[in-house]
Amino acid sequence: MNLWAWIVLACVAAFLTKWLGYAIPGRLLQNPRMTQIAACMTVALLTALTVMNTVALGQSLVLDARLAAFGVAALALWRRLPFLIVVVFGAATAALVRLV
Repeated sequence: MNLWAWIVLACVAAFLTKWLGYAIPGRLLQNPRMTQIAACMTVALLTALTVMNTVALGQSLVLDARLAAFGVAALALWRRLPFLIVVVFGAATAALVRLV
């Protein structure tokens, strides 16, 4: 298959996924268990994305300045510092680790 066939196939799959979402009865979506599952999946996916962007480079794991910056930012978030300060601390940590 060429590139355009894959693009069309991906578009069809996205459309069908969205359409099937509308076909689910509302009573199933109002279920408290479904709400809890959706909330947990959101947190799990965000966590996986964060970890992969922190310690992965292609097909390998890398421990570099990103991991140190993530640790400092996590500590700043745990201390409930303002988000701008968290970003500045993380960026400064990455810059210092790369400098050393």
